[in-house]
Amino acid sequence: MNTIRNRIAMAVLENRKTAWLLFTVITLFFAMGLKNVELKTIFSDLLPKDDPFIKVFKDHPNFGNPLTFTLMVKTKNGDIYNPETLDKVWQLTRDIDLSPGVDHDQILSIASAKARYAEATPFGIDAQPLMGDSVPVSEQEIARFKENVRKSPNAQQFLISGDETATLISATFIEQRLDYGEAFKFVKSLADNARDANHDVYMAGQPALTGWVYEYQHQMIGIFGITLAALIIALVLYTQNIAGVVTPVFASIVAAIWGFGFAGWMKLPIEPLLMIVPLLLIARSFSHCVQFTERFYEVFAQVGDKVRAAGITTGLMLAPSILGIITDAAGIFLISIAPIPAMERFSLFCGFWAMMLAPTGVFLAPLLLSVLPAPKNLDKIISEESGGVHGRVKSVLAWIATFSQGKRARYTTIVVVLVAGFSFYHSIRIQIGNPVEGSNLLWEDSEYNVSVAEINQHFPGVNTLEVILEAKDSSNPNRVARQAETVTTMLQLQALMEAGEDAPRATLSFGDFLMDANRLISGGHPKWLPLDNTDSAVNAATSAVLMGTSPKAYSHVVDFELQNSTVSFWYPDNKQNTVDHALASAEAAIAKVGIDHSDFTVRLGSGTIAIQQAINHVVERYHWLIMGLLNVVILLVSSYAYRSLVAGMVLLIPVNLSNMILTTSMSFMGIGLDINSLMVAAIGVGVGIDYGIYLLSRMCEEYQEREDYGASITAALTTTGKAIMFTASIMLIGILPWYFLSGLKFLADMGLLLVLVMLINMVIALVVLPLLVWLIKPKFVSSKDIMVLGEGVDIAKLMAEDEEKKKTVTNLRAETV
Repeated sequence: MNTIRNRIAMAVLENRKTAWLLFTVITLFFAMGLKNVELKTIFSDLLPKDDPFIKVFKDHPNFGNPLTFTLMVKTKNGDIYNPETLDKVWQLTRDIDLSPGVDHDQILSIASAKARYAEATPFGIDAQPLMGDSVPVSEQEIARFKENVRKSPNAQQFLISGDETATLISATFIEQRLDYGEAFKFVKSLADNARDANHDVYMAGQPALTGWVYEYQHQMIGIFGITLAALIIALVLYTQNIAGVVTPVFASIVAAIWGFGFAGWMKLPIEPLLMIVPLLLIARSFSHCVQFTERFYEVFAQVGDKVRAAGITTGLMLAPSILGIITDAAGIFLISIAPIPAMERFSLFCGFWAMMLAPTGVFLAPLLLSVLPAPKNLDKIISEESGGVHGRVKSVLAWIATFSQGKRARYTTIVVVLVAGFSFYHSIRIQIGNPVEGSNLLWEDSEYNVSVAEINQHFPGVNTLEVILEAKDSSNPNRVARQAETVTTMLQLQALMEAGEDAPRATLSFGDFLMDANRLISGGHPKWLPLDNTDSAVNAATSAVLMGTSPKAYSHVVDFELQNSTVSFWYPDNKQNTVDHALASAEAAIAKVGIDHSDFTVRLGSGTIAIQQAINHVVERYHWLIMGLLNVVILLVSSYAYRSLVAGMVLLIPVNLSNMILTTSMSFMGIGLDINSLMVAAIGVGVGIDYGIYLLSRMCEEYQEREDYGASITAALTTTGKAIMFTASIMLIGILPWYFLSGLKFLADMGLLLVLVMLINMVIALVVLPLLVWLIKPKFVSSKDIMVLGEGVDIAKLMAEDEEKKKTVTNLRAETV
């Protein structure tokens, strides 16, 4: 096996011109695809394909559609019933109708035609817009407008706050025509321009949240730039030579071009929020290259020839590097089993990038080292003395090694067991989903979260749960939504939910409009609100509601054909506890009224509450599956590479312990487990297994010479462990500033998670892995028939073999001539 690796390595170095040409052509090819790279959010692609809630939402997108901007205009003095405020609402309503991608039939405010009042006249029920076709200006007009509002109970509850100081404007957008960045800038400019000394304007809704993420893209790029600069500075200070800096940087840039170029050629839109993962891949590239260059320094000190040292190092590092890269890529590719299109695309993009770390980190790195100037500070880098940065780091690692062997190993074992028990208890209790009001993507005091809190304070809120009453036959001539059984079911659902322990703030259905119409046609007294449970009574009320108006005015509760309808329930926030209780109450209410009826089916559900639960359900279903499959892959690959099932277990125990500690840390930081943090956790397993593979391989190689577990552990930690400590430390330096610089709380939280991933995996790799080897003393460590064995091979022997091969080739050429 070693002979094959050495032949591959020397073939690359002996044909350097061909290799450079090949790398250049491939890089140019992928660079041409960069122009097609697009950072873009596609809302429907963020939703699970197989969830029943999402199927309901897609079947009835007009009910509880989350693609809605919500603006709240609030007066600082007095109420909204003044010419200035009413004119502002009137103008905003018409201006937002000019937004690119807006659904013109889905704009609602006290100044829109959909907000109506009804009154009985000698000629029947007369339904008119609240504000008519002009803004009330005089005292008489404003008084008349207030009277119109009084005649519209739903307007009083959903469009005007209880203290009459605020009013809402909502506009729903068509997904196929929605450009988040463009729509956000348009609507935000309206809100900004509408603010003045007497009015505050707040903006919320899913498009607004995504727009804020887009808004911070430039800041995100700047922070990434700071991170990369910090990484390079750390490399300069650590290596203090050209080869040690240029090799990781250049190889990482080439891998990034290949990764993004692949996404461009495949036309894979990249979700902006997941851009954290490519940065982690850059960190992985740095890690592999630093491991390679550290080993190159050791070999070069013995060989004295850059080309030969690069070839020998490639042969020695090929197996552990490829093994680590395979596990990195496996963690990313396995994310694609979650049935979310955006994650499937991103998994393909990042998985390809991870695989490309093999050619760039294993073959491009030695090509660079063979042509870059030889390091002049070689003695300081590989010195065993305690002076200098490298010497001090080795001293620290030699001290750490004492905790994993001898008498101290007993006490270390006790600490590890206690930490594992504590972490296991808290990791299985981590909350799935959103733990805060508003969005945990942004800081609590961000403009968006402040807007959500203000709207929730004055109105039922922006979070709805929709229960759909779906016609079995959409061509039913009896119009299912206007049948007595349908309307009775709507009203029963509302009554059951309102009487429950976790009652919604407000409820609304088509039945509410029919009840008010029944009151009017029966004389106007509130006692006539209840409808008779007969089709004739319901039909009479429906005719009264729709007289002189279009069904589109009620499209938020019933479709245009009066076949399908919805019952909406408003909740104060979208915290996971609220979501769970809302859905449990809805399921209980539906069970009481029945799911299957003669002409319709009751379906739960749609709206922001159900959609959030659908996404969280994916995490709940696939989190352990992804982690389980990743463990199986690592076990199989590692067991094959080391020719021992025990080796796979020795590598998996520290990795899973690291993951439990990470999950526990997330719990204490108030970070819920969602689809984004799931990806970071999965890649974190890859980080840990990389560290473990490099360190365990070095222990095996050192044991071939020393035949002593303690000495082998110490030697491995002071060599390979030094590169592990360095890569983890520089990532901490580079990523930690995110927390203080980012306007996106998500990016700050993910930055902290990445820091924790690096630190936790570093500590566990340097302490727990050697401890396991010391306690178990596995036989595979002493075996000479393992794939990863190489670094302990006699370099002088390899050089002699190379010379013999060269002589043989020279003789053959001479004979041919």
